[in-house]
Amino acid sequence: MSTRIAFLKGHGTENDFVIVPDPENSLDLPPAAVAALCDRRAGIGGDGLLHVVRSAAHPEARDMAAEAEWFMDYRNGDGSVAEMCGNGVRVFARYLQRAGRAVEGDLAVATRGGVKTVHLAKNGDVTVGMGRALLPEGEVTVRVGERSWPATHVNMGNPHAVAFVDDLAHAGDLHTAPPVAPATAYPDGVNVEFVVDRGPGHVAMRVHERGSGETRSCGTGACAVAVAAARRDAADPAVTGTPATYTVDVPGGTLVITERSDGEIEMTGPAVIVGEGEIDLAWLENAIR
Repeated sequence: MSTRIAFLKGHGTENDFVIVPDPENSLDLPPAAVAALCDRRAGIGGDGLLHVVRSAAHPEARDMAAEAEWFMDYRNGDGSVAEMCGNGVRVFARYLQRAGRAVEGDLAVATRGGVKTVHLAKNGDVTVGMGRALLPEGEVTVRVGERSWPATHVNMGNPHAVAFVDDLAHAGDLHTAPPVAPATAYPDGVNVEFVVDRGPGHVAMRVHERGSGETRSCGTGACAVAVAAARRDAADPAVTGTPATYTVDVPGGTLVITERSDGEIEMTGPAVIVGEGEIDLAWLENAIR
């Protein structure tokens, strides 16, 4: 058995990931191992981990193998499993391209949130078809200190609470999850976005990602923000018949989100592989004891 595990490091608008290629799903990556790898001081460091597996080799993805050869087995930085990560899908696709497993053009990627269509453009941008948003009924409130705001409940395959605020500083440090009421709205936790306006069709956000804390970017969060902004601005494409496009500034860069009149959402932004190396298996085993 090999004593070393190959890895890469990549980011999408500075939402960064440890990438572990494992086509045949032969590696055991329990939550403690993922958390150790994502540790920014004692490990490689990342907001999450992209476990690259052939769909046919993973029990959660076998039913999608006919549509997508590759499965993004995504984990949060604390080791917990997540349904979907928009920035992660872009970086996942960029890795496949680098590894010679994908070329410019369209690519299907299996995720726990379903099969996503990805387009690798010549200019380096990556566009991901993020599916449709669901807007569950019920009022939600987000609180930071003495301030509280009504929030829009948006599900992008994972849950989001979107609050429009006057100043992004009002979000606080976002190291811990902002309280959301009622607690029953999100039994498995929630990603919370705080949003300010920058101009027509242009917003900026900060986010607390469930299982990762504040991150430099969140792709599904940017989509949730654009959907919430379109509803607030009376620009729901299902009503107007016209696509709604929002530029969303995140601390790590800029994403462009378009919701089409059929409800499908597309996200465009950069994806970069910054390096690669090997993990010492003995180190990893010691780190999780």
